[in-house]
Amino acid sequence: MKTKILFLMLFIASHSFSQTVNNYKAVIIPMKYDFLKSENQYRLQTITKINLQKAGFQAFYANETLPAEINDRCDLLYMDVNKDNAFLLTKLYITFKDCYGTIIFQSAIGKSREKEFGLAYSDALNDAFMSVNALNYKYNGTKAASNQVPTPAVAPPVTVVETKEISAVRAPVATANKEANDLNTSQKDGADVLYAQPTSYGYQLIDSEPKVVMKVYKTSNPASYMAAKGSVQGVLVSKDNQWFFEYYQGDKLISEKINVKF
Repeated sequence: MKTKILFLMLFIASHSFSQTVNNYKAVIIPMKYDFLKSENQYRLQTITKINLQKAGFQAFYANETLPAEINDRCDLLYMDVNKDNAFLLTKLYITFKDCYGTIIFQSAIGKSREKEFGLAYSDALNDAFMSVNALNYKYNGTKAASNQVPTPAVAPPVTVVETKEISAVRAPVATANKEANDLNTSQKDGADVLYAQPTSYGYQLIDSEPKVVMKVYKTSNPASYMAAKGSVQGVLVSKDNQWFFEYYQGDKLISEKINVKF
């Protein structure tokens, strides 16, 4: 009886979430959770993938090549497993985030009283997946990012691009360059070097304070990331061993050179 009540509560609590989760084609699994010391320690990534597939999801490790039909990173969920501190208990819970880092779903806390780490983590993780299974996931074909401002992955044909440069030297730059695609560029005063800190979805770029300046999200192309700088959405791309943050202001494509240390 208690088991039936638990599943009923999980279904009610997760019903509204499932309407959103069903908009996503697949789930990306990080190769390491923060509470672990190494990739796939205690085979938790393997256990995660098996559970996701049992729940009906397409699941891929972060270092896997995605199928050609999955060509928009905002069609994907980015999952993570977090640990709650508890006395004599191991507690884990699962989160699904979209490509902007917004939490789409958070599971109930899975618990284990096992004393051996490997058994405790796998037991708690399997327990947390009960609420994921209760979602009854089925991809519905709806565009997941339809309520977001679209970010062009490739610039449409334009004739003029204004370019702003951000470098480590705080001095005005007065040089104008002619790009190979015959785009006009301009430069402005620079800013400090940004340092990339790994996250489950990609990196967060911090300055020397430290303050998070940008968030960048992995794509299947290591030379291109989806990027957010405050409320500005764009892409971070590598050109000639340099990084540029590109976005639109109205109908004008802006390209900022970003000095990043990965």
